[in-house]
Amino acid sequence: MIEHAYQHCKSIIDTHSKTFSKAFSMLPRQQKKAVWAVYAFCRRVDDIVDEGDAPREELDAFERDFHSFLREGELPSNDLMWVALDDVFSEFEMDSTPFQEMIDGQRMDLTSHWVGSKDELLNYCYHVASTVGLMLLPILAPGRERKLRDGAIALGKGMQLTNILRDIGEDLERERIYIPKVMMDDFDYTYQDLQGHVINEPFISLWETLAQDAEGYYTEALETIHEYPLYSRTPVQGAAYLYRAILPSIRKNQYQVFYERNFVSDEAKKEIMKQMT
Repeated sequence: MIEHAYQHCKSIIDTHSKTFSKAFSMLPRQQKKAVWAVYAFCRRVDDIVDEGDAPREELDAFERDFHSFLREGELPSNDLMWVALDDVFSEFEMDSTPFQEMIDGQRMDLTSHWVGSKDELLNYCYHVASTVGLMLLPILAPGRERKLRDGAIALGKGMQLTNILRDIGEDLERERIYIPKVMMDDFDYTYQDLQGHVINEPFISLWETLAQDAEGYYTEALETIHEYPLYSRTPVQGAAYLYRAILPSIRKNQYQVFYERNFVSDEAKKEIMKQMT
């Protein structure tokens, strides 16, 4: 039953994030399976908000299930994700706080459709992405969570900023704008420009400012990479490098983030991973 549950989680990460799947495929089997389960949890929350028929009610129900999972030690349902996650919590010294913070972060997407300031953006990035790194630390670096906390938070912020810079067009279709309004005003790039999918000098300057922030967070995160155990060092480094490579791919594509989804080719991914082994 448990192995079946883990395979279910593996199918989710393989389908929705080839980058994460590729990066963490090098972990020892127990750690790798735990990553699959944590990813499945995060994906479930994300899908409820993005694709749910009644996302507010569904997210509230999911949160109640999570609290039941923690409080009673019994699975809230026969959902295979909970089966796998229960095994993870029994095998590792997991911290429930970032799981709750992830739910709180996804709830932000139910009420806010335009980020006002950069501080607001970074708070959002922490809740929906840095929390993932904090969830994974007990799996990837048991006993070193406090030492690696700041680096994990930085890596999450870098990755989420990368997601935002890649998905500007998709997010706009969902009526979500993560480019801070204050920054758009500063760069003289208007809402009408955004709606018109205008790629001009103000847009590029704005995009590059956030991209440089993201690259700074990657640099900060990688400064602590030597603190990870050998078995997880390369996978974490690989995840950072593979995600960071999305930014130059967008530049190469002339900043086209409205009509195309930019990605790192399989060949480029293999080359990045090869350089680290």
